[in-house]
This record gives sequence, structure tokens and C-alpha cells, in this order.
Amino acid sequence: MKTTGNTVLVAGGTSGIGLELARRFHAAGNKVIVAGRRRRLLDEIAAEHDGIEGEVLDITDDASIRRLFETVTTQHPELNVLIAMAGVMVPERVLDPGSLEVSERTVGTNLLGPIRLVHAFAPFLVEQPNAAILTVTSGLAYVPLPTTPTYSATKAAIHSYTESLREQLRETSVQVIELAPPLTRTTLMGSGTDNERAMPLDEFASETMSLLESQPDAPQILVERVKRQRFAEATGTYDEVFAMQAGR
Repeated sequence: MKTTGNTVLVAGGTSGIGLELARRFHAAGNKVIVAGRRRRLLDEIAAEHDGIEGEVLDITDDASIRRLFETVTTQHPELNVLIAMAGVMVPERVLDPGSLEVSERTVGTNLLGPIRLVHAFAPFLVEQPNAAILTVTSGLAYVPLPTTPTYSATKAAIHSYTESLREQLRETSVQVIELAPPLTRTTLMGSGTDNERAMPLDEFASETMSLLESQPDAPQILVERVKRQRFAEATGTYDEVFAMQAGR
């Protein structure tokens, strides 16, 4: 995809990787609309970054997605890029009766949410030149983290969904790209901005934007830090990486 001159909707862009990518796309010369649940955060982001707009979105609510679609496509008929950033990550223990609620909420947000977005926006995007849909998976899509089994499973499912989506849209103007971040310094599950094991957020965003610019036809954007997980099966290190992530 081209990295400038787009109109970009970042769904789930009020914090972490989503917000940092929104800032980078804005700085690169794109019109950016950030969508998220909290109006206060959206207003703060818009106030801090002249030209970024905010729209309320509950990605677990199909009616909210439809309202977002109508608002954004009416106000920005040139919209050509959708980034689906939605994600919740909560530890689960299968033997804990309360963990089922966590699993169901995780599936509703991380898997059904991006699928709902694609169904809402894809028919519009195929009519746009130089369009793109970016899904966000994780290194955990390739080697799961045992303490977050449903999170890892939803990211694996989004990878699979993205592969099929790309094939279905192959003859259209829409490029389908998967972003697969490694452990990154955000507030997701308490990763924290001082976690030495995690990749600094600014470094992740810089490398991601550089890869998008230098590899405009890439189906998948992989920073160096995620490649150990991404290619664990191919390199024969899956068991080692899994055991490490399991803490044993």
C-alpha cells in the first residue's frame, strides 16, 4: 500500500499500537479517523493532533459498526484504508468457572469485531482505488501463550481469516495486509512501558512504517522481533519457544 495520501480509519486506535500507528499515518500525510469506545479519549486525541478526527465505536455491537460506517463514508467518501486494531487480552484458567466469560468476550472483540468491520466496509472499499484492509494478529498467532489461550486462538483465527480474505479480494483494488506485532510496550495485559522483554512502541511503529513503505506489496508485515515466533514451525524451534512462553 502507499503510505501517504490515504484516508485511514483506525478502529481501536485510542491507545497502544493503534494510537501510535494513527499518529504515524497522520504525520506521513494521511487523513486519519480514530474510532474507539471512549468519547473523552477521542476528543483528547483530536485536540492533541490537528487533523485527526474521532468517532465512537463499540466493536462488539453491530449497530455501532453500521453507524460508524454511515458516518465515516458520508463525511469521508474518499476513505480507502481500514485498520482493524481491536483486541482484549486477559489471562484465563480453564478450571476457573469465571474464565468462560473472558473467553466469550475475547472472541466477540478480537475475532467477531474485525469480521464485522470487514463485512461493513469491504463493499465500499472495493469501489475505491488503491484501497487496503489491515488486520492485526500477533506473534502469539503462531506460538500461543498458555496463560491467554483464547487471545492466542483469536489471533490465529484472524491470520487464517486474513489469508482467505486476501484471496477473495485478489481481483479487486483492495490490498489485504496482516500486521503481526511481537510483545510490545503497551498497556495490553500490563505489558507496561518499562518491560525490558517487550519491544519499545516507538521502535515497533517506526519499523512497521518503514516496512510498509519499502515493501508496498507485502501481504504480511513482520518486524524482526516477531520472526522467531512467526517461523518457529519452519525452523523447528516451536517446542522451545512454546516452553519459554509457558514459563518452563
